Amino acid sequence: MTPTDDTAPRRRRLVDLSPLRASPAFARLWFGGAIAGVGAQMSVVAVGLQIYDITGSSFAVGLVGGFALIPMIVAGLWGGMLADVFDRRRLLIASSIVAWLSTLGLVALATWDALLVADGARAAVWPFYVVTTLNAVAATISSTTRSALVGRILPADQISRAAALNGIAFGATLTIGPALAGVLAASIGLAWTFAVDAFLFTFGFLGIWMLPALPRQGDTVVAGWPVLREGLSFLKRAPTIRMSFVVDIVAMTFGRPYVIFPALGATIIGGSSLTVGALTAAGAAGTILASLFSGPVARIHRHGVAVARAITVFGVFAALFGLAVAVMGMIEHQAGPGWSGIYWPALILCGLAMVGMGASDEASAIFRQTMLIRAVPDEMRGRLQGIFIVVVTGGPRLGDMYAGTLAVATALWCPPLLGGFAIIGLIAVLTRVRSSRSGAAFRDYDDRHPVA
Repeated sequence: MTPTDDTAPRRRRLVDLSPLRASPAFARLWFGGAIAGVGAQMSVVAVGLQIYDITGSSFAVGLVGGFALIPMIVAGLWGGMLADVFDRRRLLIASSIVAWLSTLGLVALATWDALLVADGARAAVWPFYVVTTLNAVAATISSTTRSALVGRILPADQISRAAALNGIAFGATLTIGPALAGVLAASIGLAWTFAVDAFLFTFGFLGIWMLPALPRQGDTVVAGWPVLREGLSFLKRAPTIRMSFVVDIVAMTFGRPYVIFPALGATIIGGSSLTVGALTAAGAAGTILASLFSGPVARIHRHGVAVARAITVFGVFAALFGLAVAVMGMIEHQAGPGWSGIYWPALILCGLAMVGMGASDEASAIFRQTMLIRAVPDEMRGRLQGIFIVVVTGGPRLGDMYAGTLAVATALWCPPLLGGFAIIGLIAVLTRVRSSRSGAAFRDYDDRHPVA
C-alpha cells in the first residue's frame, strides 16, 4: 500500500487543505455543511431520546430507521437520476428547504409532547416517524446531489484530499452535535434542541446558494425510468464499484450499536442522554483522528485492499464494543442495583471501541468515495451517487433494525459482538475469493488507472 514510482507526492502525515484553496465554491460548501451538520446530528440524537423517553423501547428507536428505509431507497435512486438531468445547484436548494421544514416539524412535535407531559399525558409516536422519514428523504436527495457535484468544482487530483476533509467535517458534526444534543436535552429540553438545528441550517444553505450553476453536461435527457435504468445497467458492468457498495452494507448492517445507546445510558453505564452523546461523539472523534492524519492517502493506490483492511479492523472494534458491554453487564449484575450517575469504566471502554470504529470506518469511506468519483463519468455520477447514498444511509438503518431487534430478543451486548465477527468473516469471503469477478476487480483496483 505504498507507491512504487518516483512521482509520489511529498510525504505528509496531516490532512491536506489544498482543496479549500483550489476551489472557493468547495470551501464555502464545506464550511457551511460542517456547521449545518452539527445541527443535523443533534436532531438525530434528540429523536432517539424523544422516542425512547415516550416508549422506553430500543426497538421503537430502531423503527426510526426501519420506517425511513424504503422511502430513502426510492429517494436515493430517483434523486441521483434527477442530479444527472437537472441543474444540481437548484436541486440541492429545493431538497434542503424540505429538510429544513421537516426540522421545524420536529420542533412543533417536541413542544406538543412537552405540553402534554405537564398534563400527565404523552404525544403519539407515529408523527415523529412521519417527520423523520420526510427529513431522511430530503437529506438523501441533498447528499446525493452534493456528492455528485464535487467532481465538477474540484480538480481530479484533489478528490481523495477532499474526501479526507469531508471526513473531518463529518467527524466534527458527529462529535459536537451529539455531545451538544446531550447537554441541551438535559438542560433546556428536546424542543429547543431541534430549534437550534433549524437555526444552524441557515449556514449550510448559504454555502449551497453561492454555488455556481451546475447544469447537465452533454445531451439533454428527460427524467424517467429509462435514465434510471441506464444507471443500474452501468452498475452491473462495474464490479469494483458494486463490491464497494456490498462491503459497506456488511459493515453498516452488523456494526451499528447506536440504537442501544439509550438503553446503555439507562442501565449498564448510566448517565442517560449524556452517555448517548458521549458514545456517539467518541465514534466521531475516531473519524476526525483518521481524517487529521490522512496525509498518506495520496500515496496509497490500491484502494480496494485498503477498504477491505479498514472494514476488517472496524469489525474487530465492533466485537470489542460488544465484549465490553457484556463484561460490564456481568459486573453490574453481580454488584446489584444501586449505582448512581455514570459507571466510568464501562463508558471509557465502550468509548475507546467507538473511537476505533470511527477511525477505521472513515479510512474506508475516504477510499470508497474517491473510487466512486474517479472511476465513474460525470454524466453517470448522480445515479451512482444515488445508489451510494442508499447504501450509506440505508445500511445503517438496517443496522438499527438488526441491533434493536436482537437486543430485545437477547441482550445489549449481543448485536455488536456477533456483528463484529460477522463483518470479519464476510469481508474475508467477499474480497478474497479470486474466482469472484467483483472480488478480484476490487482487490486489484489501482487509483492510477481507475476502472469501475
